[in-house]
Amino acid sequence: MRVLFAAPHGYWSRWAPALQAACPEMTLLRESDPAVIDAIIYAPGGEISDLSPYVNARLVQSLWAGVERIVTNPTLTQPLARMVDPGLAQGMAEFCTGWAMRAHLGMDAYAQDGEWRNHLVPPLASETPVTILGTGELGRSVAAMLGGIGFPVTGFSASGRAVPGMRVLGADQLAEALTGARILINLLPDTAATRNLLDAARLALLPQGAWLINPGRGTVLDEDALIEALDSGHLGHAVLDVFRTEPLPPEHPFWGHPGVTVTPHIAAETRPETAAPVAADNLLRAMAGQPILHLVDRAKGY
Repeated sequence: MRVLFAAPHGYWSRWAPALQAACPEMTLLRESDPAVIDAIIYAPGGEISDLSPYVNARLVQSLWAGVERIVTNPTLTQPLARMVDPGLAQGMAEFCTGWAMRAHLGMDAYAQDGEWRNHLVPPLASETPVTILGTGELGRSVAAMLGGIGFPVTGFSASGRAVPGMRVLGADQLAEALTGARILINLLPDTAATRNLLDAARLALLPQGAWLINPGRGTVLDEDALIEALDSGHLGHAVLDVFRTEPLPPEHPFWGHPGVTVTPHIAAETRPETAAPVAADNLLRAMAGQPILHLVDRAKGY
């Protein structure tokens, strides 16, 4: 099996050993005659953007969970699989849980200034409802961790498809999902339907003092509307890990806003040691003509 590694140069040293160890049947190549390539391992930023010569490739396996930078490529005719990495899901769950606990416990209320504020007693997790926008692999992992602590978790997805152990609301119930959230976590993908979903009108539906945690996609959020909601005191705080422009420009108002915590797109990382076996499984499935896991729906964009 000849597999083309179509990813930025810096990926090779980290990914090649893990991929080859996970799939000894594979010959991993950085360049080759397109006609002999059986599958492609892909990440945005590599040298290859035209996939049309790879007529014999049975699979394009993304190394990223998000596929918005390849799914619209008009030269992509091969099946495309997104990466569902258990290490990434674990990292995302830990990130969201950590910041949710900061919001829930009111950790910022205890200034180290000599004042004894023992009247500020944190609530129990059962008193702090959380809504997660997006109930895919990442959303379910976050919900499981938060639910295990005792938070009442509601999920939202366009389909409203049931998820065991979590209340899920569908496309026509977004207002209900927002009004019930003391903490809102966005894990929606970047699609035409999700861009600017969290605009001024929808942010206004959140309860007074609610927190927003966004490690999903920056395009979901109307940045100006968020600043207005924070300045008015309607929202308590926003933890933002993803942005429309990355790196976030130094002059961007988020950097200096007291109601915003900026993290530099580090909420979750695809880890070669946990992701390589997932890619290997899909490569072997493609070669054997078996169903491919995590296949992307081109119409939906994810």
